[in-house]
Parts: sequence; C-alpha cells; structure tokens
Amino acid sequence: MSEHKHLSIDPASASLATDLYQITMMYAYFAAGMGGQATFEYFVRKLPRNRRFLVLAGLEQALATLRDLRFDGPQIDFLRQTPTFSQVGDPATLNQFLEYLRDFRFTGEVRAAREGTIFFPNEPVLQVTGDLLQGQLVETILLSTLNYQTLVASKAARIRLVAGDRTLIDFGTRRAHGPQAGLMAARAAFVGGFDGTSNVLAAQLLGIPAVGTAAHAYTMAFEREQDAFAHYLDAFPASTTLLIDTYDTLRGARRAAALGAGLKGVRLDSGDLGALSVQVRAILDAQGLTEARIVASNDLNEIKIRDLLADGAPVDVFGVGTELVTSRDDPTLSGVYKLVEKIVDGQPFPTMKFSSDKPSYPGRKDLYRLLDADGRAAAGVLTQAGEPPLPEGAIPLLELVFEGGRPLAPPEPIERLRARTLEGLNALPDALRGLEGDLHPHPVTLHISPDTEALMARCLARFND
Repeated sequence: MSEHKHLSIDPASASLATDLYQITMMYAYFAAGMGGQATFEYFVRKLPRNRRFLVLAGLEQALATLRDLRFDGPQIDFLRQTPTFSQVGDPATLNQFLEYLRDFRFTGEVRAAREGTIFFPNEPVLQVTGDLLQGQLVETILLSTLNYQTLVASKAARIRLVAGDRTLIDFGTRRAHGPQAGLMAARAAFVGGFDGTSNVLAAQLLGIPAVGTAAHAYTMAFEREQDAFAHYLDAFPASTTLLIDTYDTLRGARRAAALGAGLKGVRLDSGDLGALSVQVRAILDAQGLTEARIVASNDLNEIKIRDLLADGAPVDVFGVGTELVTSRDDPTLSGVYKLVEKIVDGQPFPTMKFSSDKPSYPGRKDLYRLLDADGRAAAGVLTQAGEPPLPEGAIPLLELVFEGGRPLAPPEPIERLRARTLEGLNALPDALRGLEGDLHPHPVTLHISPDTEALMARCLARFND
C-alpha cells in the first residue's frame, strides 16, 4: 500500500486533478495528428430547483489554474504506468505524447463575464479558444471550479435578497465537504453578497471580514454561566457577542445584559428564534443595551430568514452555514463545457449537440444583456463572434481575460465582485426575486441571432447528409 499523503491540491499539480478521459482524448487527438484551434464554451443548461438566476463565481481561481498547469516527471511516470497508457498500440507515439506533456503550458485565450455577473440558462459566460488538446484538458478543472463557487454564490445572493440590510455571516466551514470547499464557499458567499465569514483562512487570504462568537463548549467549561460571560467580556471588551442558549435562553439573556454597556450582542442558536428574539430584545432594551445586536443561527436558509423577518423578528445578524455551503435544497449545478467550433483547413467548422434535452449552440459566440426601460434585466442575446449589427442597447458580457499564458489583469478586489453582484440584484425584475416554484418559461429570454440560427440549420443538414 502506498504511503498516505496530504490531499490538498497544489495549483501547479492541477493537471492531474481531472478525469482520465480528458488525457486519453488528448492522446487520441495527438495520435491522429489532430490539433489546431478550437473553441469551448461554459454554460449552465438549467437552473437548480427554485432558482431564478445564477451569480458567476470562481473565475479568479480558474484563471490561476490555467496559468499554473504543468506536468512534472512523477506525473508523467504515473500516466505511463496506468493500465490505459501502459497498453497503448504504439509506444513510440506515446513517448512523443509524454514529451509533449513535459513541455505543456496553457497558451489559449479566455473570454469571460466578470465575477459577480448575474446570468441565466444557456448563456455562455466563459469561452476558451486555443489548441484542441489544451482546451480539452482544462474541462474538468474549469467545471469543478466554476460550478461549485457559482452554486454557492447564487445561494448567497438569494439569501441577500430576503435579508435586506441585515448582516449575513458565513458559518459553513464545519459543514462543508472538506477544508478546501469551506474556503471556496466563504469566498463565493462573499461574492454573492454576504458580509463576513467565520473562516479565518478565508479572512487572511481573501480579505473577507472575520467574525466569530463562542460555542456552547466555552460556556459549559465554566461552573457558572455568568462567570463564562464575564470572563469572555474581559477577554474581548470591544467585540463580545455571547451565545445565550446553552441552558435557558431568557436567563442567559438576563445574565448577558447584566454585564452592561460593553456587551455588543447575543446569539440565539436554538428554539423558536422569532419569539425568543422578541423577548431577548426586550431584555436588552430594558438594560439600556439598545445598540446590542441579536445574532441568529441554527440551520437557517432564505425561506426561514424571510419568514422570521415577515413576522417582525428583531434579528440584526444571520449566521448561515449548512444550507449555504451545500446549497442544501438543490446541491448541483448543471454547468457544462462544450466544443462549439474547430478550425479545419483554415475554415471554421462549427459543432453542436442535437440531443433533445441537451442541446448546444454552435460557433464562437458573443453574449449580450438587454435591459428594459427601467434598467432591469430583460433578455440575453447570442450572436456569432463579431456578427453585425450588434443589438441596439445591448451590453456585451464577454471580455478577453486571459492570453499568452496568463491573466491580462490582476484579480479584482473581492469587494468589487460583491458590489457587482449587489448591483445585479438591484437590476433584477420583480419576477426574479421570488424564492419558491420554478418559472416556466423563464422571464429572461435568450434571443438567438439569425447567423446562429442559420449555423444550427447547416450543422443539422451536415449531420443528416
């Protein structure tokens, strides 16, 4: 049995963090003498359950991975020894292919919408153009990076819609599917509109505000609850928020309030949050602690937060964990990465899928957003790249972000990504602000340009020939 090793993925080792068939397809292309320019596009076929929109997240990590892709000696030796590659029909060609991998660098170009952009089904928000083998290799790593962060950012944005100006904190690291997922979820949640995170590493690496209180274990470690509270306030006189429901919530509230003006807030993590928050607010106010905030947690989601606020619960801060980092009501995103064009003998050769439930649109495309008279999202428009005339008043969403082996600009500040999401949420039509029930048809339609329609017809005719 091989020695156990730490499983965190070094960005420079991401070339093997992929499905084997990406590399076997690369070899088959190589052996067939295929290559040349190809274009792949990332889009989401359908929205998760009850969703009205998505928020693009994860682009910064995706581009960094493309920049750092390498195959080192041990990786190449491992591939050679796998059952698939150890039994190829032409060992000499395999050797040539493995030497190609030894010198591998991603040199294609990437066009993408900016992180924090709100988008809808079948809108290609990322486009990779370059050598066919390179474009094929990066499919899995792009999908795993973009799908997860987009899923969490979109969940966070739904929560932001109902929370209004209340503070939202990511409490989800302990329920994430591993430490790396917790880190990426903290980032995606902030992009999606949250205000802070309990994840200290995310705070350090990303500049997200770090927020924390104390757990029940802290209170239980003391013989008396009031002593636990007093010592915590002594330790953190400028930031103490006390968890008051370890034993009896209202008694805990009275003991916390007795500490006086240094108390910054209390947290409720069980019971009827609506009724308890009203009673706790009264206790705090009676002691003159009108500025002390009430924090609520305990498996919260957008539905529960909406209902609490609708009932008048005086909650100032919501800590959301499991439901956020797992997108518990629908924990999948059907993001796909499809070949849409290849250059053959110097001419574009468009490709598309004809499956009735999994279609794709052919050709290298541009994506635009149309707004209504009130400046709200009304439609998307797909055109072939550079197709004139451009739709009147349309806003282009794709821009060149990667070329020559590296991103074209430094990463945007994460605060700007969050602000873009909030701007997009403000521009949503009312029909997209609801939380429950699927929308059929979707109110933001996707218009297909005449050239794209004609290209689809030609692809179908070629298939039927």
